[in-house]
Order: sequence, then structure tokens, then C-alpha cells
Amino acid sequence: MADYSAPLKDMNFLLNHVADSRGFDQIEHFADYDPALLSAVLEEASKFAGQVLSPLNQSGDIEGCHFNDGVVTTPEGWIDAYRQFCDNGWLGLALPEAYGGQSLPRFIAAAVHEMWLSANLSFVMFQALTQGAAEILLTARDERLQQRYLEKLVTGEWATCMSLTEPGAGSDLGNTRTRAIPQEDGTYLISGQKIYITYGEHDLAENIVHLVLAKTPDSPPGAKGVSLFIVPKYKVDESGQCGALNDVRCVSIEHKTGLHGSPTCNISYGDDGGAIGELVGEENRGLEYMFILMNEARLSTGQQGVAIGEMGYQRALEYSLERTQGRDALTGETNVLIARHPDVKRMLMGLRAQTTALRALSYQIASRLDLAELASEDRAAHLRFVALMTPVFKAFSTESGNLMAGTTIQIFGGMGFVEETGVAQLMRDIRVTTIYEGTTGIQANDLVFRKIQGDQGEALKELVVEIEADFAKYIALDIAGGEKEMLAQMLGVLSECADYILQQGKAGRESLLCGAVNFLELMGVACCSWMMMRIAVAAHEQKAQSSDTVYLNNLIALSRFYFAHFTPKVLALHKTVITADAGIRDYLIED
Repeated sequence: MADYSAPLKDMNFLLNHVADSRGFDQIEHFADYDPALLSAVLEEASKFAGQVLSPLNQSGDIEGCHFNDGVVTTPEGWIDAYRQFCDNGWLGLALPEAYGGQSLPRFIAAAVHEMWLSANLSFVMFQALTQGAAEILLTARDERLQQRYLEKLVTGEWATCMSLTEPGAGSDLGNTRTRAIPQEDGTYLISGQKIYITYGEHDLAENIVHLVLAKTPDSPPGAKGVSLFIVPKYKVDESGQCGALNDVRCVSIEHKTGLHGSPTCNISYGDDGGAIGELVGEENRGLEYMFILMNEARLSTGQQGVAIGEMGYQRALEYSLERTQGRDALTGETNVLIARHPDVKRMLMGLRAQTTALRALSYQIASRLDLAELASEDRAAHLRFVALMTPVFKAFSTESGNLMAGTTIQIFGGMGFVEETGVAQLMRDIRVTTIYEGTTGIQANDLVFRKIQGDQGEALKELVVEIEADFAKYIALDIAGGEKEMLAQMLGVLSECADYILQQGKAGRESLLCGAVNFLELMGVACCSWMMMRIAVAAHEQKAQSSDTVYLNNLIALSRFYFAHFTPKVLALHKTVITADAGIRDYLIED
């Protein structure tokens, strides 16, 4: 089984020529940014991913985490890798220099983060938590908390986790039962139980800072009454030093299908009278703050689909260039490499095309986050774009990642179904990504009701205008063929879907609920088709300046492959969206 090798050529091409990163050197905050810096950062990250994290991936999966009387021990090599990860500054890549970070653009951090996810998904699941926790503290503007916690979180001296889910509550955070009782000194006594807490207990860092959702005695019912609290494993004094053990206890870890190296914990707060917690921001604004972290985690989870797709492609390509079997259907030659069989080539191209399109979309979202935070113009439009894309990318990329893991195993044949080759781990690790951080159904409902009906389709209409502009550039090139009509139909379908969703309003809520996931998939395919248009245009433009014509021609061919094999799904999905309730209203679930 080969270790991971970062696709640096693809990453550099997408970041420099496809994502909206041009002009970043004109933003004062990124005055030092240039392609050479980007290339240097990616090169160093690729070494760490390939040489340190990737070799631990399979061994960590086999060993898993250990639990003994509240103590969680991570797999062999995890502690040393974590120290190197933090010492090299990777944890705070896009976080403020004032707190120990490097203040690099998020679109660079996105590319680096993808490397960690491909190389060792279980290991690096703490990074998005740290990024999100830091942003919460910066948003809440509590200098006292910032001074005591931020630098130690950004540098990795302390770790963090988010404690949302409770037994029986699932994704319904309004049903939070954990209680926070105010004390005279301004702290709160926290009591309750949380489940599915990623890295809720481990041996990597000196302290673990729990971000806990809880309700105060006089809080309003439901989601409006949820507050957010910092509850450290070890109490933290005013000078920021660790003190006595807090009333926080890991009661068990989950035995999971995959992600064995990442401890998923059940945490109990307040068994001995109450854990000491501090309010973040204001009471009853907990979900508002936590959604900062959750949106960060959702984008990271979407990248997990890209990462597994890339790892699957690398292993499938290597195997197909070694494995010989069968007769060449065109030449009659026997015992040929399976990569020569048209169906295997189709699957390989499908893996690369979907991974490339999703990677480009992730960089586009990250660059627009940078522009929303730092550019002086169009901030609201950038934020609308990110809000619209977050549920699409999270859900569509992870669903695609599951399919790509299956395709990888298909290319390996029977050898893919045995653990020794390592590709079965891809399917085990990716499976949960469509569930955690909000299921695909939750993301689809968020897209339809909060994002499209919520702003009367404004963000979607702006997106269609952007895609139309890139479509015009694409069809003006001599590389465009019969796919022009298909892409034009795709644009029409996007507009028709927006009109349909808005027309349904509240009266058509049931119909929309039945078709929401289909619409999200439609959006995912359309946005990936958009990215492949951009890739083809950029590759065509670069041919005049580059001698690497094979690579650039392959990108154009990959785009046209996507338009032939993926884009047509948009039309079928559109039909499903507008007839999705057929049969569902009449079908009775029997005992």
C-alpha cells in the first residue's frame, strides 16, 4: 500500500488559475502573498503529509484508541506527530499571528488541510475544531477569554472539542438538557452528558477545552435558550495556567466502523457537583456562536470527501498500472494492464474528474471566505455565496466521497474487499461523513428553506450569473463541442428550480422536503460542472505559456468527460425535484 503523495501540480493550478485568488496581493492583509509563497507552503506540507502522517494511517486504524478508567490513549506515533504538527505551525496556518498563527489566506490553508485529510483523516480531525473555536472567541470579543485561551489553542498547547449532541437528542440542539447554573463569581456549574465528542479526551495536549452547549435556569424554550460555555478539562486561573482537574469525565469511547484513530467520546459533566464553566459571549446566543465552529467543521467535512477521493484515485491508479488481466478489447492483446480496459479507464477518470471538480469548489469557497473577511467590496455577496455553498459542498462532497470509495474498491476487484490492501479503510472512514456535522437531509433542508427561500433566491441568482459568465468564456473556445447545449440546459434548470422553490412557499413545504436532497445533488453537479468549465478555460489559456501541453490537454479532456458523464444528471434530478412527492404522500409505513 503506497503512502500519500500530494497532487501538487493540480493544487497549484487550481489555486493560481481557477479559484478567485487573483488580486489577493492587492489586499493589505495579504501584501506578501504570491505564487512562490503558495508553492513553498504546499511543498513543505506535502512532505509532512507523506513522510509523517501517511505512514501512521493504517497502523492507527489497526491499533485504534484505548480506553481505561476515563483515560484515552491514542495510537502509537500520534503524540510525536501531534507535537511536530504544532511545532511546525500547521495548526494555526490561517489564524492570527497575534495569537501564534501564521495569518495565511484560507484558500492556502484549505489546500494544506486537504493533504492532512488524505494522509491520515483520523489524526487531523482536531484541526477544524481549533480553527472554529478560535473564530468563536474572536467573534465573541471577550478579551479575558481571548487572553487566557486563544494562544494556547492556536499553538496546540491546549486542544479543543465541541460538545453538542446528547443522548436521545441527536441533531435537535433545541432539546439540550445540559444545565448551567450561575455562580456568584460569574462562573457556571455545568452538569449533563454529551455523546459523539470527537477528541473529547486524549493524551495529545496538556489541557482540553470543551465548548459546551447548555441552558441556564431562566432560558427561553427550544433553540433560542441555548448558551455556549468554555469548560476546560483542567481549570484555568486568571493568569492562564492549568490548575486542578475539573469535574469532566470521559465515561467511554465508541467502537466505530472506521476512523479508529480518532477518539469519539461520551463525556459526563458534573458527576461530583458540577463542572466549572465560563460563558462565551452572551446568554442564549450559544447556537449563533457554535454555528461559527459548525460551519467551519462542515467545510472541513466536505474536504474529507475530496481527500478520500484523491487517496482512492492514487491507489486505484497505482494498482491498475500493475495488475494485468484479460484481453485488450481493441487490439486483442492478452494479459494487459487493467488500466487499458475502457471501463477501468472510465472509473479512473471518474475518480479524478469528481475529485478535481470538488477540490476546485473547496478552494473557491475558501477564497471567497478570505474576500468576505478582508476585501473592501462585495462583502455581503461573498458571504451569501459561502452560506449557499456550505450545505451543498458538505453534503454533495461527502456523498461523492462514499461513491468514490466504492469505485476504488471496484477497480481493485476482490482485492479491494480484503483489509490487507488498505482500500477498505477508505470506505469505512468516509461512511460517517454524510452523518456528522449535519446529515445530508439536514443540509438539504438548510439549502432549500434557510438559504434559498430565506433570501428569496438572491444568492442562487447571483451564482447563476457567475456560471453564465464562465459558460460564455467556455463556449467561445474551439475546444467546446456538443456539451454546449447540455451546459445551457443546466443553467436553465438552475433558474427553473429557484423559481419552483420560491413559488412553493410554505404551502408546498412537504413537496420541497421530499425533493430537497435531490435538489442539493443537482446543485452539487451543477457547481462541479461550473468548476470544470473554469478549469478547461484556464488550461486552454495556459497552453500559450506552458510547454506542459499533455497535462493541460488532459485537464480539458477531463472537463469534457465530466460534462458527458456527470452533468446530464442535472436534467433527471430536475424532473425528480418537481415530482418528488409522488407516492410519498400516499404510502403508509406499516408496523
